[in-house]
Amino acid sequence: MPRAFSKLLQSAYLLLLITMVFWAGNAIAGRLAVGEVSPLVLTWLRWTLGAFVLIILAWPHLLRDWPTLCRHWRYIAFMGATGFACFNAFLYSALVHTTALNSTILQAGIPMIIFSLNYLIFRTAVRWLQIVGYSVTLFGVLVATSQGDIDQLLGLEVNRGDLIMLAAVSVYSIYSVALRSKPELHWLSFLAALFVTAALVSLPLAVYETLSSAAIWPTSLRGAGVVLYTAIFPSIIGQALFIRGIELIGANAAGLFVNLVPIFGALLAVMILGEAFQAYHAIALALVLGGIMVAQRRAR
Repeated sequence: MPRAFSKLLQSAYLLLLITMVFWAGNAIAGRLAVGEVSPLVLTWLRWTLGAFVLIILAWPHLLRDWPTLCRHWRYIAFMGATGFACFNAFLYSALVHTTALNSTILQAGIPMIIFSLNYLIFRTAVRWLQIVGYSVTLFGVLVATSQGDIDQLLGLEVNRGDLIMLAAVSVYSIYSVALRSKPELHWLSFLAALFVTAALVSLPLAVYETLSSAAIWPTSLRGAGVVLYTAIFPSIIGQALFIRGIELIGANAAGLFVNLVPIFGALLAVMILGEAFQAYHAIALALVLGGIMVAQRRAR
């Protein structure tokens, strides 16, 4: 069993596919959270619950890695604040003011921002196959989000939520690129430290939402289920697998998988929410997977 698990951790493509399924489930959870738990309260609860779980699991490693964590506390604080707390706060808040179509299209820009930052900071060249692959995945996202209707894309309007979503996309791209500089720590120690930081940073946001009378705390089974799912699957498991995927194939290659999130989200909506499966779902999935395969071809 340990050997099989070790082999699994070497398969970046499988790890990233699982991550995107969990992150797509996060979008479904966000839809189920409407009226059950407010955005900033959900952000704080998911990281706080995740932090408690990880501290328990990582305690022996945290004791051993404590000197390293102290030396790199600025980096840890930056990563937890940007990639976890701020990204999710921006994301959930943006969805209050903009459409799912606008937010999905903006999220599809994450790989291109990662390409640009990697080049500007580390002079990491972008292969032409990566550009071609990204373009194909972007087209697939547009097919999925517009439901195959170009008129929906032509009728898009920019609003305040789109600017918030652009901030979310930017901070997560910065986080993804900065993972390249991760210190030598056990993965549980690293993840636990990020979760604690995210919980601390998101606490004032939840307090603000509460004082402004906009907070909704989960009091039903559905609300509690949303918090539990977001804390365990897209947070603990998903973030751990994404970090490992970047370690194996780099941020440029791993970032392309993000464009699978809206496709998997649509498929999960079919299975969980009972929405109808359409031909454009299959076309979009084929385009995004095909684009990823093209981008990875030379790397393999």
